[in-house]
Amino acid sequence: MQIREFSGEEFEDVLGEFFIPVIVRSDPDFHGRVALQELDKGLKLSLTRWGPASAVRTEQMAASSSEESRMIFAVQAAGRSHILQRNRFADLAMGSAVLTEARSAYKWASQTENRQLTVSFSRELLPLRTAEITEACARIMDPATPAMQMFGAYLGRLFGIADRLSAAQRLDAGKAAIDLLAMALRDVVPSVPACDGSAEVLLEMMRRHVREHLADPHLHVEELARRHHVSVSHVYTLFERIGSTPASYLREQRLLAAQAMLSDPRYAWLATPDIAAAVGFRDRRTFERAFRRQYGMTPGNWRREHRHSGSASAALEEEMSTR
Repeated sequence: MQIREFSGEEFEDVLGEFFIPVIVRSDPDFHGRVALQELDKGLKLSLTRWGPASAVRTEQMAASSSEESRMIFAVQAAGRSHILQRNRFADLAMGSAVLTEARSAYKWASQTENRQLTVSFSRELLPLRTAEITEACARIMDPATPAMQMFGAYLGRLFGIADRLSAAQRLDAGKAAIDLLAMALRDVVPSVPACDGSAEVLLEMMRRHVREHLADPHLHVEELARRHHVSVSHVYTLFERIGSTPASYLREQRLLAAQAMLSDPRYAWLATPDIAAAVGFRDRRTFERAFRRQYGMTPGNWRREHRHSGSASAALEEEMSTR
């Protein structure tokens, strides 16, 4: 661990050395401290204490190619600070967090002494699209969300034990931190339109994933977003293209699969609750209510009327394959 104590006159140099170059202003009695854990080249975890002070990264500085891929994620551990980037204003209270990027100008200010737990890393390490990363910048992350609670706890623990890890372990731990960050960011990233037909491709991938994992009772919109590395809001936007919601599409496909199984003599030995479980319904009564609303009769009645109709089963399977 590297530890550096510094005065206001040294603040600008310290930020340039440990983070990114900025122009700073500080009070005459300013004092600061940074304790840094280097997890890998370009991937750093630090605990900082400084303030009151302000910092500006100008448009000219942001255009510097040497630092344009640098990202800074800060969790406010104590005090209060403010960040302005891309016309978004983030008011950081204790526990909240924010992502900033070096490739665009920003302003930071704190009227009090504050402490921050900070991750500095290259944009390429974050498994999100470039537009999504940019849209996540300067958006407050709520410390009450489960993703942020888990990520914040992980960062604090990692900072405390990084000295006792081997180089390979620090690298693995750092990569895990970035994956957790991506998970947390998906809660705040707004929908970003895709281009060049990628939205249609992604939507079809999600629809296929739904059809192939109907039996998974944990398959829901949040899980669908996580598995395809997009935000929940973006999943909703994609399904609007087919006039549906993720939940409606999933329910429709589960009911279609159940309908086909009830019509197929090969599944005659399966009881209705077994068929419900096979298509992802954990509760038999929920399944029966949904089936009755969709088809106007109970699953048992449907089975009695359609069990011997091979053509109906084939038609249903064909319909499912085209949806």
